[in-house]
Amino acid sequence: MTAPASQKSLDQKIANIRANPHSAKDFILADAKDADMGQGLAATGKDAMTGKPRSLAEYRQQMRSIVKQGLVDIMLMSASSSEVLTIDERLFDNSNNHTRRAGQRCDGYVRAERRGKRDRAFSPFRTATIEQIQSGRVNPTDRERKLGADLGLYSVTPNNDVELDLVTVETYKQFRIEAEMKGFRHFLEVFDPNVPGAVRPENVGVFVNDFIARTLAGVPRAARPLFLKMVYHGPEAVQRLVDYDPTLIVGVLGGSSGTTFDAFNLLEQARKYGARAALFGRKINHSEHPLTFIQYLHAIANGKISAAEAVKAFHADLERMKIKPYRTLKDDSQETQPISR
Repeated sequence: MTAPASQKSLDQKIANIRANPHSAKDFILADAKDADMGQGLAATGKDAMTGKPRSLAEYRQQMRSIVKQGLVDIMLMSASSSEVLTIDERLFDNSNNHTRRAGQRCDGYVRAERRGKRDRAFSPFRTATIEQIQSGRVNPTDRERKLGADLGLYSVTPNNDVELDLVTVETYKQFRIEAEMKGFRHFLEVFDPNVPGAVRPENVGVFVNDFIARTLAGVPRAARPLFLKMVYHGPEAVQRLVDYDPTLIVGVLGGSSGTTFDAFNLLEQARKYGARAALFGRKINHSEHPLTFIQYLHAIANGKISAAEAVKAFHADLERMKIKPYRTLKDDSQETQPISR
């Protein structure tokens, strides 16, 4: 039976996961199409057929196609893209099965790593206000506030430094208070420390888990993130976090492109050990055919196919569509981004 227009897949999946956190029946998929905020002209990627860089218009057309495909629960966008697709075009109004209206980056409060060198601590910065994300305006009416996004991404990067991390958690607190007052929901992205030597490599997973637990311990239910987006640190780290607090829905971020197997295997392993969400950006955008790539992500997330089988099937589809793959099947089946198992 088709869900009513007001019922979105994200809300139902979150309710199901929280009711039974150890079940892999429900899994949240997100496409991160907010790269225009951090990568400039390179954000849009290249078209596999022509080899030419996509324009911003073509990048947004890909978003439209993926939304209409109906296999992802969240489309993560910049404020400018959301204004066009969510507010102007009403693209998400009838996406009642697998696309969450307004799954947009809350770029008013994201980390500043794109503004400086990667070996320096990131600090919060603000661009769009929550009102502008919700409505496209600084002072919206109550009706206008409901036109845009009601869900955003908030990013933090702890660095095991008392002064730096204090600024991080204080700014996050200010955001949570403002968001709750304005009816704006969020999910929380927690990056690994970016300052060299901040934490010993073998301890990063424990450090990030502890940071999450301590940060959210003082947050009441109304202000808590819907789910987490973080680096996958292996089965023990994920299971420890899920066992500690089953209400914390763990999601993994995709990172750099890698091979097709890298992407499919990350999803398969993370799901196997307790993650219930995956948010991939470059892995989708840099694939030869994003819509087909997403089909296999969806199948893996639902336990219908293995990562290795999905790579072979993906290549068969590329051949059928007469799209030249970036790598041979043998090379694309290799693990180039090792993950802990």
